[in-house]
Parts: sequence; C-alpha cells; structure tokens
Amino acid sequence: MNFGVKTLLGILILLGFLVASSVVVVAQEQSLKVVYPPPNHQTTADQIFFIGTAPPTGQVLINGKLITRSKSGHFAPSIPLQLGENNFTVNYQNQAVQIQVKRLATEPELPQGLAFAKDSLTPTVDIARLPGELICFSAIAPPYASVSVKLGNQTIPLSPQPQQAQLPGNLAALTGRNQPTAHHSASKYEGCTTADDTKEVDLGKPQFQLTLNDKTITQEGQGKITILSPAKLQVVEVTANAGVARTGPSTDYSRLTPLPKGTRAAVTAREGEWLRLDYGGWINSKETTIIPGAIPPRSIIRSVGYRPLPNAIEMVFPLQVPVPVSVKQSNSTFTVTLYNTTAQTDIIRLDDNPLISRLDWQQVTPEQVQYSFNLKKDQQWGYHLKYNGTSLVLSLRKPPVLPRSKQKPLTDIKILLDPGHGGKESGARGPTGYLEKDVNLKVSKLVRDELNKRGATVVMTREDDKEVSLPERQAIIDREQPAIAISIHYNSLPDDGDAENTKGVGTFWYHPQAHSLAVFMHNSLVKKLKRPSYGVFWNNLALTRPASAPSVLLELGFMINPDEFEWVTNEKEQKKLARAIADGIVEWFKKVQ
Repeated sequence: MNFGVKTLLGILILLGFLVASSVVVVAQEQSLKVVYPPPNHQTTADQIFFIGTAPPTGQVLINGKLITRSKSGHFAPSIPLQLGENNFTVNYQNQAVQIQVKRLATEPELPQGLAFAKDSLTPTVDIARLPGELICFSAIAPPYASVSVKLGNQTIPLSPQPQQAQLPGNLAALTGRNQPTAHHSASKYEGCTTADDTKEVDLGKPQFQLTLNDKTITQEGQGKITILSPAKLQVVEVTANAGVARTGPSTDYSRLTPLPKGTRAAVTAREGEWLRLDYGGWINSKETTIIPGAIPPRSIIRSVGYRPLPNAIEMVFPLQVPVPVSVKQSNSTFTVTLYNTTAQTDIIRLDDNPLISRLDWQQVTPEQVQYSFNLKKDQQWGYHLKYNGTSLVLSLRKPPVLPRSKQKPLTDIKILLDPGHGGKESGARGPTGYLEKDVNLKVSKLVRDELNKRGATVVMTREDDKEVSLPERQAIIDREQPAIAISIHYNSLPDDGDAENTKGVGTFWYHPQAHSLAVFMHNSLVKKLKRPSYGVFWNNLALTRPASAPSVLLELGFMINPDEFEWVTNEKEQKKLARAIADGIVEWFKKVQ
C-alpha cells in the first residue's frame, strides 16, 4: 500500500500523539502519593500510620504486605515500630516510595560502667524553696550502685526506687490508650532533704557521687539550690493581660483561672523561670515584674458594688491591693475566690436582675474569701475579670434576646465562626494531600450563609487563606462579644492512633458555660447526619478557653480516615452539614431560653 509523504507524516504525527497520550494516562493511573509520615520522621510512638492514596485499581503494599484501601483508593494502615530506625517501602505497580521513621526512646539509656545516665540529674534548673520544704534529687545510675548528694554540709543518700506506674501523655485520651503501664525504675535513685534556715541561703549546686565496684565519681548538678527567707519574700505584679497560672512549674501542668493584669503576690518558690505565688499557683516570670521593697500583699474587703449595664451585670469588689483570684462555674452558681483577703463585709446591695437571684459569701480560711452568685438560669453567657485600679470588676453577660420570627429565628444574634488554621498553618492532610485549612474555610463559609439566612450576624476570624494566630483569634472573640463562638475543624490523631478505623464527629469545650452547647451540637450532628460519634471532650484548647462567650470547637470528621475523607470532601455532604449546624444552633438557642 502506497502512502503520500503528507499522508505518512500525518499518520506518524497521529501515532506520536496517541503514544504520548497513552504515556500520560499510564502515568496518571500509576500515581502513588504518601502524605504522612514525612521523610525522616521521628516519634516516640510504638506505631505509625501511613496516609496516602493511589488509583483504586491495582494493589498497594507496604514492605511487601497488602494493605486495605477505600473505594477511591485511599489508605491509612498503622504499622508497629521498633526502637531506632525503621525503613519502609510503599509499592503501587511500578512505583515505590521509600520512607524512614525513627522511634525515639522515652527513657534515658541506662549507663554502662561508672557513670550517670546523660541528663538524668535533677533538679536541672535553679530552684528556691521555703524553709522546711522538701528538696528532692534524682539520678539514673547502674544497678547496685551507691549514690548520694552533697548539699552544703549535708550528705543525702539516694535510694533505688521500686516499680511505679508510668502515665501516658494527655493526647492518649484521644486514642483510647490512656491507661498506666508498669515501669521498672530500679536504676532511678531518689532522695530528699529539708533546710531550716530562716535567712535566705544560697546552698550552691548539689554534688552527686556514684560508687560502683569500689570506684567513685563525682558530678556537679545543673541547678543551684536557694532557701528563701519568709521575712523577705519577693513581690511580683502580673504584667500580662491574663497571666497564665498553672498547678506546677511548666506548661505540662494544668491551667488555673488566669490572673488579671495588675495582680500582686509574694513569691514562695522558684523553679527555673517559673514562680510559685503565695496562693499556690505557678506563673512564668516573663509575665510578671518585680516590685522592689514591697511586702506580701494582703487586703480587706467591705461592701461589694453592683452596676447594671445594657448587656451585662457588673460586680465590683473594692480591695486595698489587687490579689490573686479564681473562678468556678456550675449550672446554678458562679463563684469567685479572693486570696490573701479578709472580709469586713456587712452590706451588699444587689437589686433584682435577669441573672442573679442572690449573692452569698463566706470566709473560707483566714485569708480566703468566697463569693457565690446564685443564678436564675443554668445557662451562662460569658464573663470577664479585670482590675480597675485596685478594684476587681466582674462582668456577667446577659442572655441574648431571641426574636419571635420563625423565618429569621436568629435575628440580631451575633455568632462567631472560626475556620481553623490558615496560611502556613495547614492543619491535617487528607490522603490526597488536601489540606484541613481549605475545607475548614469552605465549610465555615457555607455555615455562615446558612446562619445569615436565619437572620444571624456572623463574624469570621478569617475569610481567606491567611494566618491568624491563636491569641488573635481569642482577641477577636473577646472584642466582638458574640452570643456563641464555634471553631470549625477536621480531625487527625497522634502517631499511635488508629487512623484506619477512627472516625466521627468530635466536640470540645472548656468552660462549663459551653458544655450545654457542645453536647447539644454533638448529638444533633450525629443524629441528623447519621455520622459516628468520636466523643465529647473537655479540652484545654486555645479556641475553647475564651470566657467572654460560650466557645466550642467542632471536629467534623477525620481527614486521615480513608472512608470518612470521601464524605469530608463531598460538596453535597458539606452543604448538608452546614444546614445541620445552623439548624442545631437555632434549636439550642430555643432550648436554653
């Protein structure tokens, strides 16, 4: 068969196009993506999940083992880890992805021979204590050694410790793996002492001594020990707008009621940059300033003031000096405790008002006064504490007034929506690499539109892909004073979680005033959408901590679950979700009025 030159050229071009097209199609069909773990990932978990996707045809194997996938081809298997380096190969047809994960030990390595374990000597920072308080030391050393500490003119023996339970981190509550485990600590040596000096004394750094097989070494500790003089305690003032008070000297410890700016207290202990204040809470020294020459603050309190405002009730506690304060909420009471304070109270004026039925008080201890507000309704709508000079001002917000319109049931109700993450903060990644920050924003805008239809005034912390810090988001809530604040997120898990099987809606709250909203919204979404329930959690999150309004955080599904991810990214389901959230908000407002 004869062909002309042009005809032959055209056929060759057509064949070339078809070949090129075939190559492109094959490349697309063989696309394998692993979005987690990242290269050279390090973790202390005993397992790791692999999040990724490949076309649903064909098989995906990890280190030669076939893994299960969703209908769309997504996967999230968990694989055990050994201590040290773990190498994995993920295969799909002719593609392979190499990933290395290093599992780190959670305990210091037991030393070999005559030595202390690296970084095991405590205290690791300078500490200061009152006379008579325990000062404790610890070290990790070989078994059957003789260990002691020399401090000043004392020699403190350190003894091997018996087996004790080891507690997992707080995040274990999210994976259901939060039970204590047995931990043998025979190589850990501990001992304590006291010092009774009434003057401030610098005892210097402890000298640790280790004897084993008739050989002895001495190693200086890192932290210097000081005994404080009760007659010359340092006084500090809180300089942060809300000083973060904790139950102990690090961010690992639980939060207490924030201390309003201007609060003064004596320092009764130090540990590194952390200060223990005389009422018991610890605060980072960076949030305080020293008041030279001041004596430990003490105050009396007499009458308590009352000021009705359009949107709140203000109670004013006149004091001689700003003292530490704590708050406790319950369904029917709001309690304020003033420390370092003695009551001389005989008269309190409190007219009938929409919030408070009665105010009771008692002197709990010689220097601790408690004021309990008995409330007319269970639901509380936010509060704010501040010092105005030396007077503590407590603002209790009044409930919003709902209109009677059935078509616009949220008219004049301000609601804040917080699309989680944004900018460089991408949040979780789905199997395809789709970012949580993007779906958060998309769904938040859908919810906003649904709330607008119901008459609400909606404030957004962001309306595009920009980074908004957590303190900025909190400040927006405090400034805007919405009736409620809802932060929109999609979920992930720590490394030791079961990404393949964990799914459902999760709801988080912190202040009791947000508990009703959290539980109602959670149950409403689970029922209306027929979604699994991940659970309702009390959680110390930045977007649940604002006290100026009931604030909850919704985790609307798991980005990392292969099956749920398909629902999370379905536009039809997103619109249905937005309507369910808006309807749930309307129903909750009606319930608590």
